[in-house]
Amino acid sequence: MTDTAKTGGYKRILLKLSGEALMGEDKYGIHPPTLVRLAEEVMELKRAGVEVAIVIGGGNIFRGVQGATKGMDRASADYMGMLATCINSLALQDAIEKVGGSTRVLSAIKMEQIAEPYIRRRAVRHLEKGRIVIFAAGTGNPYFTTDTAASLRAMEINADVILKATKVDGVYDADPKKNPEAKRFRSLTYMDVLKRQLNVMDSTAISLCMDNSLPIVVFDMTNRGNIVRAVLHPGEIGTVVGTKETVLA
Repeated sequence: MTDTAKTGGYKRILLKLSGEALMGEDKYGIHPPTLVRLAEEVMELKRAGVEVAIVIGGGNIFRGVQGATKGMDRASADYMGMLATCINSLALQDAIEKVGGSTRVLSAIKMEQIAEPYIRRRAVRHLEKGRIVIFAAGTGNPYFTTDTAASLRAMEINADVILKATKVDGVYDADPKKNPEAKRFRSLTYMDVLKRQLNVMDSTAISLCMDNSLPIVVFDMTNRGNIVRAVLHPGEIGTVVGTKETVLA
């Protein structure tokens, strides 16, 4: 893993955004003001010396699992979902470059006209050169979620942490929107998440992180500045998922 940044936070991070995060107040598609806000926060991290990689879902456009439940072939539906992540990746790339960033989109599915093919060493080199790297098309395989893609890519680039951006301020023992008594966890071990079947990431993604001791920070991205806080001031917001030693530290 890389050293922590001079600011006291993480040096190299993998930011996992859901496709729904790009909808903002809309019910479908991409909300331009939300896209601009995300781009500006990513650039704040870049100016602070953080190396930033991003994985975006495609649920604001098409979700493979939902397509499969409505009668579509699961593999075909998942490939459609991967293409949706490419649309989101290009939109975020455009937004970041309009606020002064340098980016590269690397796709797990070859489409040279719009993105570079994913090559691990190339991705790491882009980060070292100060570019913001956006990983598109998941793992390139059906039956794997973008959560799993985020875990895999984070380990391949030796990221310090996965930042799981959500619409709630951490992990709860129940749905806080339905149960006002729900308790927010400040920290959890990977086994806690798996045994309690908590809605953090899918079990494959959690297991990958556990096997490689890669911490996950779950936090609320709807408040401006929270992405920067989660990276530069670890522990201030959200829920940390990690090893027993990590969560007790």
